Amino acid sequence: MSEVIKEVVSEGKLVELNYKVIDAKTQSVLTTVEYAIGYVHGVTEALAPQVTAELEGKAAGDIIEVPIDCNKLYGERDESLVITDAIENVPEEYREVGTSILMENEQGQTKTFLVTRVDKNSVTIDGNNPLCGRDVIFKLEILNVRDATEEEFEAGGLVNADPDISEIVGDDQPVQPIN
Repeated sequence: MSEVIKEVVSEGKLVELNYKVIDAKTQSVLTTVEYAIGYVHGVTEALAPQVTAELEGKAAGDIIEVPIDCNKLYGERDESLVITDAIENVPEEYREVGTSILMENEQGQTKTFLVTRVDKNSVTIDGNNPLCGRDVIFKLEILNVRDATEEEFEAGGLVNADPDISEIVGDDQPVQPIN
């Protein structure tokens, strides 16, 4: 009988995985990535270095949990990046929690802010990474490990990796490509 040898995560391997980001204190799920992301291990910096290191030597089917101190990853929370303004001073399209706003300073540097609070009188935006100040757990499920193609190696990840639309709308729905 022959034994199937699983490919393990190592430099130059294409790794496909799903992950969740879990708040270590509350155990609530902060982010879930449902569709597989693919990256070339050792080539692409798609994940935090701590996560990449923990993936080394793992195989498809493995599930790992990696604790991350987000202050080390994103820096300390900076309260000067939290701005509240009167709602009448804020354009209508920026009055919804979760909206991203790309801001530019006088030097031409850009930073993304996120609308975090809206009430009848004001809008609050925050330029800190949403994970600042938190300890989180990255829970990753490795779906596939294989040699990356030359094209994937150059691109740093999956090439032409579109989700199967039938997974989203169902097999019984007619789907036509948009031309």
